[in-house]
Amino acid sequence: MRKTSFKLALSGVLLSAAFAAPALAQSAQQLINQLKPSGALSDTTRGIKPIAPGEAPAPAMQASPAAMPAMNAPAAKPQAMPTAPSANLIVDFASGSAALTPQARATLDQLGKALTSQQLAAYHFKIVGHTDTTGTAPQNQTLSEQRADAVKSYLQTKFGVADTRLQASGVGEADLAVQTPPNTPNRQNRRVEIINIGQ
Repeated sequence: MRKTSFKLALSGVLLSAAFAAPALAQSAQQLINQLKPSGALSDTTRGIKPIAPGEAPAPAMQASPAAMPAMNAPAAKPQAMPTAPSANLIVDFASGSAALTPQARATLDQLGKALTSQQLAAYHFKIVGHTDTTGTAPQNQTLSEQRADAVKSYLQTKFGVADTRLQASGVGEADLAVQTPPNTPNRQNRRVEIINIGQ
């Protein structure tokens, strides 16, 4: 019975280890899925064809009165412009600090894997730092910039992400994920936003 019990216990350990490893990879894959542009977004600036030198523009077509739409006809709804792919990461900064905690590094490790993946390696990204409402607005603006710089530096140092692929900026407490009164600590507002800005 002892041999059987040992085999069952060992099997449980091996199974748990087998399922624990892909969990981290899945987190990176989720970031890839969020940051990977759709076909419509990647082609938004490619539909304008410049006129070659010496080439006359095509003449405008004169519409006959019968072909003119009625004045009271409903106007066609404008198509919504696609938004840039982005991901919000709750990076575990202590209140009032831009230092990366071990939990923050674990989160950024998944981001680093995503940004260096084959699917995202050709793209550039904007890192936007955010704060909660603790402190003054000028202090939080500076702190948000420091947090974005800390994330950028970590990705460059550990994962070799090129400086030219990353832009760091901060918005202070101007874009709260959770609306709170002034001087309210909130972990969800101490975050970093990653935005795909194209190739």
